[in-house]
Amino acid sequence: MALVFGVTMILSAIAGNENLATLVPRQMIFGGIGFVVIILAAAIDYRFWSGAIVPMYIVIVIFLLLLFVIGGARFGATRWIETGLISIQPTELAKIVVILALANYFSKNTSAIRNWSWLFKGFLITFVIAGLIFIQPNLSNVIVIMALWAAMTWESGLELKQLGIMALAGLFLAVVAFNFIQPYQQQRIVNFFRPDLSARNGATYNVIQALIALGSGGWVGKGYGNGTQTQLRFMKVRHNDFIFSVIGEELGLVGTIFVLILIGFIIYRCLRAARLARDPFGSLIAYGVAILIFFQAAVNIAVNLNLIPVTGIPLPFISYGGSGLISLMLGIGLVESVVLRHKPLDF
Repeated sequence: MALVFGVTMILSAIAGNENLATLVPRQMIFGGIGFVVIILAAAIDYRFWSGAIVPMYIVIVIFLLLLFVIGGARFGATRWIETGLISIQPTELAKIVVILALANYFSKNTSAIRNWSWLFKGFLITFVIAGLIFIQPNLSNVIVIMALWAAMTWESGLELKQLGIMALAGLFLAVVAFNFIQPYQQQRIVNFFRPDLSARNGATYNVIQALIALGSGGWVGKGYGNGTQTQLRFMKVRHNDFIFSVIGEELGLVGTIFVLILIGFIIYRCLRAARLARDPFGSLIAYGVAILIFFQAAVNIAVNLNLIPVTGIPLPFISYGGSGLISLMLGIGLVESVVLRHKPLDF
C-alpha cells in the first residue's frame, strides 16, 4: 500500500513536467523488482546470510571503491554506478549489509562481556563502510549507518555509562568534523542555524516553499493535483526529498497522518518480527530494518518541517528512488524470512 501511495503522489508531484515523465513507470518497475526481491529473500532461510556475510561485506566494499573509478557524479558527489539503463547506488545496499553484519557479530557474542573491546569490534565493522561513504561525500547516509550501529549496539546490551561516553565523543567529533566536510554540507548547517542570513541569498528557498506547502494544506488539503507550490513548481525535488510536503499540501493533515500510520505500521510489524524471532540473529535483523525505516522517515519528515538541516534522505517507500526502494524491500523480505521461521519445524 505504501508503494502504491508513493507512486500516486510522485505522479502528482511531476505532473506536466515532460523531463520527469518517465519517473512514474520507472518507480513501478522498481516496485515490481522489489516484490520479487521480497519473495526471494523470504524464501531463503535468514540464517543462510550468517555464513555469507563475509563475502557480502567484501563485495559491497568493492562496489563502494568502484565508485571512485567508474562512478557517476551528481550534486557534487560520486554515489552512482551508471550501467546505461539504470543507476545503481551501492550505499543503499550497504545499509542492509551493515544490518546483517552487525546482527551476525552481536548474535555470536551474546555471552561476551560488554566492554570496550566488544564495542570497538562492532564499531569497526560499521566504520569501514561508513568511511567509504563519507568520502563520496555522502554525510547523510553516514549518519544513517552510524544510527544503525548505535541502535543495534544498544539492543545488544550497551551499558548506560558507555552510552554517555559515546554521546559526548560523538558530539565532539561532530564539531571537529565540521571543518572536514564539503562546503555545501557546511552551508546547509549554517543555513539551518542562521536562516536570517541564508534567506537573503535564497539558500533556504526550497525549505521555505516546503513549509508554505505544508501550512497551506490545512486539514484536508487543496485536493490531489491541485497544490499550488507543487503544481506551479515552486518546490524543487518534490518527487523525492520533499514529497512529504506535497502530501501535506494536497491531502492536508489527514494525508500526512495517513503516511505516519502507514510507515508506523510497517515499523511495528518489523518490531513484532524481532520479538517473535527464534534466535538473536533473526531478532537483530528485524530490529535493524525497523530502525532503518524509522530513522530515515523521521529525518525526512524533520527536514520538511525545518526541524533539522537538509540531508537528502528520502521518505521510505514513498519518495522516488530505485536503489533505495529495492534495498528497503530486501530488508522487508529478510524480516518476512524471520517471521516464517520463528518456530522450529515439527516432524
